[in-house]
Amino acid sequence: MLIDTHAHLNFAVFKEDKKEVIKRSLDSNVWMVNIGTNFATSQKAVDIARDYETGVFASVGLHPINLETGLVRRKIDNLEGDTFEKEFDYEKYRKLASSKKVVAIGEVGLDYYWKPKTTRKKELFKQMQRDLLLEELKLAKELNLPVIFHCRMAHEDLIKILKQQTTGNKLPRGVMHGFVGSTKELQKYLEMEFYIGFNGIIFKNIKGIDFSENIKTTPLDEILIETDCPYLTPPEAGTDRNEPIFVEYVAQEIAKIKNQSIEKISEITTQNARKLFNI
Repeated sequence: MLIDTHAHLNFAVFKEDKKEVIKRSLDSNVWMVNIGTNFATSQKAVDIARDYETGVFASVGLHPINLETGLVRRKIDNLEGDTFEKEFDYEKYRKLASSKKVVAIGEVGLDYYWKPKTTRKKELFKQMQRDLLLEELKLAKELNLPVIFHCRMAHEDLIKILKQQTTGNKLPRGVMHGFVGSTKELQKYLEMEFYIGFNGIIFKNIKGIDFSENIKTTPLDEILIETDCPYLTPPEAGTDRNEPIFVEYVAQEIAKIKNQSIEKISEITTQNARKLFNI
């Protein structure tokens, strides 16, 4: 058994065949958590999960790049659909996240890939993302749900925010989804007892990132596996669009790097996912 802890079958690209994709996954003994990136995709993730007694779960959240700041221009991702929101409606998200099919808040975090050019606008842009993150962390604490973190080109700020959250409070449980960062940054997240999610990006060559070393450094009992489908398709899949059953290729690569059997990787990562998401 495997659990794809970060899927997006709630995205527009799966509109016509998501039931078939889910059937293929469940028939292959692959469970999944579909991740919300705004209210519409969060609602879809919950709706999909409600159609299945087990094996399909949901997460609710507003992705930082989907916050309409008015400071940057970004094209709509046709795979995802129309995604932008001008503000985070706490009560609306809280009500949706109260569904028993919701196992986490996310994906939430910081993303500085698209940012304004001027210093003043850049700082305002970053502050708006930080404010959003704090609201979503508040929601996770209120509902006692783990957090699925997204972080791109912003680890220094995210680590600082998370450390500030420990003052007089206990950090929420969570996972660093699709971790792309240095081994030094990885160590800081491990010290805060977060799980680390690995997906198909480990098959890519990214300057300054040693995925093999990061996987070796992360204890097996702190690893989650994911696809981030429809993105980051492993090369062995032989298709452009990723889907949950291809999480096996991520597990196989981790097994090779860790010098462990695929059975061991499957067993431990499944236990990790069950523990974090209480499924």
